[in-house]
Amino acid sequence: MELNSTGREIRVALLEDQQVFRESLVALLESAGMKVVARCAETSSFLSNVRAAAPDVAVVDLRLEHVGREGAEDGLNALKYLHDFHPQVRALVLSGHREPDVVERCFQAGAAGYLCKLNVGVDDVVRAVGRVARGERLLPVEMLQANSMHLEDLQMPASALSRLTLREREVLGYVAAGADNLKIAAHLGITERTVKAHLTSIYRKLGPENRAQLAVLACELGVTRPVLA
Repeated sequence: MELNSTGREIRVALLEDQQVFRESLVALLESAGMKVVARCAETSSFLSNVRAAAPDVAVVDLRLEHVGREGAEDGLNALKYLHDFHPQVRALVLSGHREPDVVERCFQAGAAGYLCKLNVGVDDVVRAVGRVARGERLLPVEMLQANSMHLEDLQMPASALSRLTLREREVLGYVAAGADNLKIAAHLGITERTVKAHLTSIYRKLGPENRAQLAVLACELGVTRPVLA
């Protein structure tokens, strides 16, 4: 049985418009010992259910075709809403999109993990939900590889950490662990505004272009990653 960081069963909410796939996900997750507390095909009912059911993880599809709009805006809007109003809910995107800019937008909107439907199996999905529920950040392999290639150009020695203050190293560790700004603030006992100020300084000193690159860089530099509660 997969458990969350507090040792209880993982509660999951699903936003997926394809009924067969949605029902398959319910069966898969519940057979793994998780509890599916919401199963929705459209955004408004999904967000209402999240408010009522308080899941640990939200599995979000990006393109809800029945809505009648092209692109991934509905799923992205759901991610932003979760991040702003339900930061305790960890969002895992499960989508057919593979475009790097779409993946990056998901993480900017607050996603904790991303899986592409086209190249994952059932065990991968179960493991991903479990990892996200326990506070880990789940980057797609393609993003890790792309960011690693970019970071090689930065030629960043391990001594780069000496450029950071002790507090900045702590903040960087939480970024590597997948924490958002609100969670970092809570763990360190500082304001979210202060966290943003530390991140601005870290970006300036280390040079990555976005949070995903910063998380990869932190891991490569051997930053200690705290266990998120």
